[in-house]
Amino acid sequence: MSYYSALGMKKEPFSNSPDPEFFFESNEHKAVLTRLLIEIRLRRGLSVILGDVGVGKTTLSRKLFQMLKERPDILFFMVLDPTAESEELFLESLVRTFNLPDDIGDSPTILDYKEVIKKFLFQKGVEENKTIVLVVDEAQKLNSSSLETLRVLLNYETNDFKLLQLVLFGQLELLPRIKEIKNFYDRIVLKYVINPLDEFETRDLIDFRLKQSGFSPEMKLFTDEAVSEVYRYSQGYPRRINLICHNSLRNLLMSSKTLIDGAIIREVITMSAI
Repeated sequence: MSYYSALGMKKEPFSNSPDPEFFFESNEHKAVLTRLLIEIRLRRGLSVILGDVGVGKTTLSRKLFQMLKERPDILFFMVLDPTAESEELFLESLVRTFNLPDDIGDSPTILDYKEVIKKFLFQKGVEENKTIVLVVDEAQKLNSSSLETLRVLLNYETNDFKLLQLVLFGQLELLPRIKEIKNFYDRIVLKYVINPLDEFETRDLIDFRLKQSGFSPEMKLFTDEAVSEVYRYSQGYPRRINLICHNSLRNLLMSSKTLIDGAIIREVITMSAI
């Protein structure tokens, strides 16, 4: 029996997998999601979402996918790892992402790749009036040639809108690199830095995840002192919060206690060196 089943839960509450069902809408996450949806609906082009490791960027990208994937007027594509050694390899990966390999002949050139993608954007965006969304996760891994390729794709537009809605999710180190490419940086219509949670939102995140896992919302599992300790050690980063809470639930089952208190949290921290 899993530890969460022993506590009356149906799912693991504090997994760090980017499950959109466990997406907690903090004030920051709600604000950036709302603004992203507006920019995509208006088809304005490039959005850049930044944040430290563990702040919830990947989960946010999966939530965006969940919200848009069923809409018939939107074509949603995602690149999970944009690492590519050359412009040709990056273009090849985009062709696969857009499901266009059958449109490429034998021994394609860089120009062939660009032409196929351009034709796809105009056909879907103009002739079929679809909104084409490309999300790039871990965007700090993009090299200079890949950024230049994306800049060129953003040039494709009508008099009213951009054909490609590009959303980059990356760590803060991405921003100074983009700033060096002025004609790329100038295309940003939304730039948002996601900050960690405060202590009140840390409590709300813990309660939300417990509820999503099937735990009774009327029952209390973490004392106020425990939440304060979680916040103190995690500094409000969701990934750290999840890890501390995950380990504390396992420790609870091995103790004689019925509540997770500050002592359990401190023990978890000491044992795992978080």
